[in-house]
Amino acid sequence: MFAMQLSRPHAPLEGVELPDPHPGPGQIRVKVGACGVCRTDLHVVDGDLTHPALPIIPGHEIVGRIDELGDGVTDLTIGQRVGIPWLGHTCGHCVYCNEGKENLCDHPLFTGYTRNGGYATMAVADARYAFPLGEEGDDVSLAPLLCAGLIGWRSLSHVGNGRKIGLYGFGAAAHIIAQVLRWQGREVYAFTTPGDTEKQAFARSLGAVWAGGSDETPPDLLDGAIIFASVGALVPAALKVIRKGCRVVCAGIHMSEIPAFSYDTLWEEREIVSIANLTRQDGLDFLSLAPKMGITTTTRPYPLRKANDALDDLRHGRFDGAAVLVP
Repeated sequence: MFAMQLSRPHAPLEGVELPDPHPGPGQIRVKVGACGVCRTDLHVVDGDLTHPALPIIPGHEIVGRIDELGDGVTDLTIGQRVGIPWLGHTCGHCVYCNEGKENLCDHPLFTGYTRNGGYATMAVADARYAFPLGEEGDDVSLAPLLCAGLIGWRSLSHVGNGRKIGLYGFGAAAHIIAQVLRWQGREVYAFTTPGDTEKQAFARSLGAVWAGGSDETPPDLLDGAIIFASVGALVPAALKVIRKGCRVVCAGIHMSEIPAFSYDTLWEEREIVSIANLTRQDGLDFLSLAPKMGITTTTRPYPLRKANDALDDLRHGRFDGAAVLVP
């Protein structure tokens, strides 16, 4: 198979020919149809997430069709289209798994970080963590749902039921969750890099009632905010624009240092919550609802061999929506 592989942090991915992998017990192999390019992939490549299983094939927004089944896999079939997300395996017996919090498992494996991912023509996955996708929609449009959509969905479940919700960083995740919020009848307030009028226009095209820079104050206090950008300084900024008793949700797996802020910014029962990974139930819930919500993903396809270009364009915000690699 062909893959784009990372040999060390801060280095470009290298195109390599590798032996075709085969699934072990409880695993499946898929022929990759598309793989989204996530900001977490950037954190792996740029060394923000330490101790990847090098050399590693990044990518955890995988859409593909099963072409080989490992022993013991009975609920999936050859030819079936599935999605493979970031959380690729859990131990099933630690305190968190036993409490139904598998997203916090003490012994997890992560697709594209501690096990090979989807920047390749083939990928092997734990069958338990492969989501059936059905036949509606094309591979490229579905790929961003496997992380941007799922993490956004989990973040939304933690932000509360308020009407006015702020989204900081209007990239792949926010452009999906903005559509979910509108489907739910809520109002979207979009915060972008200061001066990024193109992203603000994109947010308004998806139904945002207000869009401005992250240094601006919206016209009303908000009922909650989700931070998708990896900028720690946005935490106190978001706290200042939410009402008493509301919550700021940090959705990223990595964030720059959060600066000190005065206690009165947090006071009056405002809360800060982080989101870690996802559960299989998150995936089942969101992916079953996505077609009903009419979500349309905005994508920029790249050939698999152009993975470095896609990562660099993501790093510099050169496109709206999500980048997707196509073998």
